[in-house]
Amino acid sequence: MSSKIICSVDVVLLTLSNSSLKVALLERDHDPFRGVLALPGGFIHPDEDQDTEAAAARMLRDKAGIQSPYLEQLGTFSGRGRDPRGWSLSVSYYALVPGAVVQASERPGIVLHPADDVDWLPFDHAQIVRAALTRVRDKSSYSSLPVYLCGDTFTLPELQTVYEILLGEPINKVSFRRKMDELEILEPIPGAQKAGKAHRPAQLYRLRKQFRRKLSLTDRGINPG
Repeated sequence: MSSKIICSVDVVLLTLSNSSLKVALLERDHDPFRGVLALPGGFIHPDEDQDTEAAAARMLRDKAGIQSPYLEQLGTFSGRGRDPRGWSLSVSYYALVPGAVVQASERPGIVLHPADDVDWLPFDHAQIVRAALTRVRDKSSYSSLPVYLCGDTFTLPELQTVYEILLGEPINKVSFRRKMDELEILEPIPGAQKAGKAHRPAQLYRLRKQFRRKLSLTDRGINPG
């Protein structure tokens, strides 16, 4: 066992597929756990990475072929028992990416797995994923975070569905639209509509430029309670 501390980053990449939250996994190409699915991650490169966020962005770019519109530090996971190679420290991040972006990635081997079924992952990756889910679901109740799972354009009913998937409960339509107004994150695209229920056209929206990499917060939860 090495006496050196292993320093790495791991990324929980979350997306929506078939109306459920999925985590992106990649097959490890070296020991330990060669051939086992795990979170995208790897060692920090001191000569290349300005900081751990840059390292996390590099992992997503190099291993998954993805540049996430939203990347946030989740926490530090460390200890003697988390890695068979020795005492290790991982600065972990989570990223939210639209499903179409993941599908368009040119990197082979990305597996989208149900985010709530991760107990079998190697290292402490299950713990990291669970921490990310707790963070995302909590923040989704009072912020614009779920919008990063949408594409470039979307209708209000589509965005509401994303919020409901993350929160695990239905949201009153009037309350939801009031909260979107409070968050001030959306702008209608002039003349752009999409067929809705009963073929009624629905207005298409996009994220305001100033919120494309910055969250908007509200004082109360999306669902009144």
